[in-house]
Amino acid sequence: MDKIPPDCPYPGCFFCVMKEANQSKRRTSILKFFRDLPSQDDDGQVLPISGLWNTAMSHPNDPEFINLGIFECMAALITKGLKNRRWLSNDQNIYIPYYAAHIIGSYTMNMEEFAERAVQAGVIPPLVELLRGRLTWVEQRVALRALGHLATYPSTFPAVASHGEVLELAMQLAISSLEIVYTHFYQFVDRRLSYHCDLLTRGMGGVEMESRKAEEWASQLQCWSLQFINCFAFKAEFLPDICKPEFLLKLPGMWGGLVNESSPAGIGLLRTICQNKLGRAAVASFPVTIDAICNIARSSDDWQYMAIDCLLWLLQDSSTRSKVIDKAAPALIDLAEISTLGDHKKLGETIANTLQECVESLGMMRNSTINHTREHIEELLESRQRLKSEKKMSKEDLHIKQAAALVVKLEGNSLFSSGNISGAASKYTEALTLCPMRSKKERVVLYSNRAQCHLLLQQPIAAISDSTRALCLHNPPNRHAKSLWRRAQAYDILGLEKESLLDAILFINECSHSNDPDLSLRQNRVPDYAEKLVKKQMRAAWLFREAAMKHGGSLSEGNIGNPETDDSEWETASDSDIGNGARRVDDDEGGGKEEEEEEDVNDLRKWKTDKEIRRKYYKSSIKGKNLLKTLNRVVFSASPLRSALFHLHLLPFSLHASLFRLPVILSPFINGGNRSSYSLTPFR
Repeated sequence: MDKIPPDCPYPGCFFCVMKEANQSKRRTSILKFFRDLPSQDDDGQVLPISGLWNTAMSHPNDPEFINLGIFECMAALITKGLKNRRWLSNDQNIYIPYYAAHIIGSYTMNMEEFAERAVQAGVIPPLVELLRGRLTWVEQRVALRALGHLATYPSTFPAVASHGEVLELAMQLAISSLEIVYTHFYQFVDRRLSYHCDLLTRGMGGVEMESRKAEEWASQLQCWSLQFINCFAFKAEFLPDICKPEFLLKLPGMWGGLVNESSPAGIGLLRTICQNKLGRAAVASFPVTIDAICNIARSSDDWQYMAIDCLLWLLQDSSTRSKVIDKAAPALIDLAEISTLGDHKKLGETIANTLQECVESLGMMRNSTINHTREHIEELLESRQRLKSEKKMSKEDLHIKQAAALVVKLEGNSLFSSGNISGAASKYTEALTLCPMRSKKERVVLYSNRAQCHLLLQQPIAAISDSTRALCLHNPPNRHAKSLWRRAQAYDILGLEKESLLDAILFINECSHSNDPDLSLRQNRVPDYAEKLVKKQMRAAWLFREAAMKHGGSLSEGNIGNPETDDSEWETASDSDIGNGARRVDDDEGGGKEEEEEEDVNDLRKWKTDKEIRRKYYKSSIKGKNLLKTLNRVVFSASPLRSALFHLHLLPFSLHASLFRLPVILSPFINGGNRSSYSLTPFR
C-alpha cells in the first residue's frame, strides 16, 4: 500500500488493505498479509481472522482469497497454535485455531476445486490434530466439519482417508460427543471456559443461552461425526471398521438435534451401511438394531423412509432374510398400504412385492415363527387380491358390503361403551373383513378404534400395529390425530420415548387444525394429557440425560424435570374446560360414534387458517405475540413436525431446545452420485 489511512495506526492493516481501490495493489497486499500473518506475534490478530471468517461464511464460493493463499495461512495458524502454547494464550489468540478451521470448512463445503486447493495447501494434518482433541471439543467440532467437507469429494477423499485414524476418531466422537460436551462444559457452570462461552453466544447471552447453544453444538458434533463416517461407509473396504458391535448397537439411538436438519443421523448411516451386502450381514446380526429400525419405520419420523429402505434391503438379500424376517415383516405389513412417502412413490406396492418374494423363498421351511410370519404375509396378499376383485364389483354390491361393515362396527361401539373391550375389538376385526378395501376413510376409523381397544387391554405392540395401519391409510399419511395419540401412548408403555414424543408433537399439530370439538385447541390451550406426555418424553429424551445420569448430574438442569417449579407457559386445558375432552379423545372414536371427517390439506387453505390463527393470537395476549413470532418462522416448513413447533414454543424455554431431534428428509447430493448421499450441514 502507498498510503495508510490517517485514522489507522497499524501499517498493513487487513481492513485497510480491503479498502484499497487499486485491484493490483490490493491483491499484492492481501497476498503479503496471508504470507506474513503466521510469523507475526502482534496482538490483535484475531480481528482480521474473525473478519475473514465472516467473509468465508458470507461468500464461500468466492475464489479471491483461495488464489491468494488463505488455506496455507489458516493451516499455518492452526499448527502454530498447536505447537506454541505461549502464543496461543496471549491476547485473544485462543480463538484463532477455531476461526481458522472454520474458514477452511466454509470455503470447502461447496466447491470441489477449492477442496483440492485446500488439500494441496496442507490443511489436513493440522485439522487431524484438532480432531484428536489436542485443544478442546470446540475445535474438534469445526475440524470435523472441515474434514467432512473434504471427505465428500471423490478427488479429496483419498487424502483424508490416508490418515487412517480419522475414521476411528470420528466413531469415538459419535459415541462420546454428548458426554464430552456435558462434562467439559455443560455440567459445571462456574468452570466454563470464557472463550467457549463467547464463541457459543457471540457475547449476547447468559448462562441459559450458553447451555442451549452447548446442546446445539454437541448435537452437531455427533451428527457431523456420523456424516463423516457416512462418506467412508460407501466404500466396502471401510465397512469392517465401521460395523463394530458396540457402534452398530448404539447407532439407531443417535438421533441428532433440532438444528441438524440435513444430517442423516444414525438411521441415515444405517441406510448407507445396508446398501452393501457386507453391511447388511453385520446389521442383521443384531436383533436390537433391527428392532430399533422397525420402530423408526413405524413412527412419525421424517426419516421413516430410510428405515423402510433398510428393512426392504435386508429382506431382499437372501443371506439376511431369514435373520430379520420375524421382526421386519410385521413392521412392513403394517406399512403396506401407504401410497407415497416423500419422494417414494408406490411404496406400499414395493413392500407387498418384497413380502411376496419372501413367502416364495421360504418354501417348505417350517417353524412356529416362520409359519406365523407366512400367515400374516398371506393375509396381506389376500387383501390385495380383494382390492382387485372389488374393482369388478358394482357400486350397489360395494354399498352393501359397506353397510354390513357399518352394522358390525356399531355393534363394536355398543360393546365398547358397555365395557366389553375384547368383544369390541373382535367386532372391529369383523368389520374390517367386511369393509371394502377402497373405503379407506372407514378403515382408518376401524383400525384406530381397534388400536384403542388394544391400549385398554394393555397390548401396546398390537396398538402400534393398528395405529400405524390407520396412519398409512389416512390422506395425507401420518396425520390422523387420534391414531397418532394412541400410538404415542403405546410407545410410552414400551418406554420408547422418542417415538412417543414425535407422535405426541404431531398430534398437537393436528389438533390445531382439527374440526373435531374434542381435539381442536381452544383459546391457545392444549389438553393437559397431551402436555403431560410431551413434557415427560422431552425430559426422557434430553440430549444430555445419559451423560447426566452417568456423571451424577441433575436431570432437572435447565429447568428440566423440576416438579416444584413448573414454569410452563401452557394454559393447560382441564377436563372441565374442554368438556372432558381428555376422556373423549380416547373414547369417542374408540366408541366410533361419529364418523371421522377427512381434513382439507390444500396448502392455500392451510396457510389461510394459519393466518387466522396468527391474527387471533396476536390480538389475545403477549403469549400470542410470542406465538406469532415462532409461527412466522415455521409456517412455511414442509415438515408437519416442524409446523407443530409453534405449539411447543410455549413450553418451558429450556425444554424444547435440543431435547429431541426435529427430523427432516435428507437432501441427496446432485452430483451424479459421486459424493456421499447426504450433505454436511454448514454451521450458520
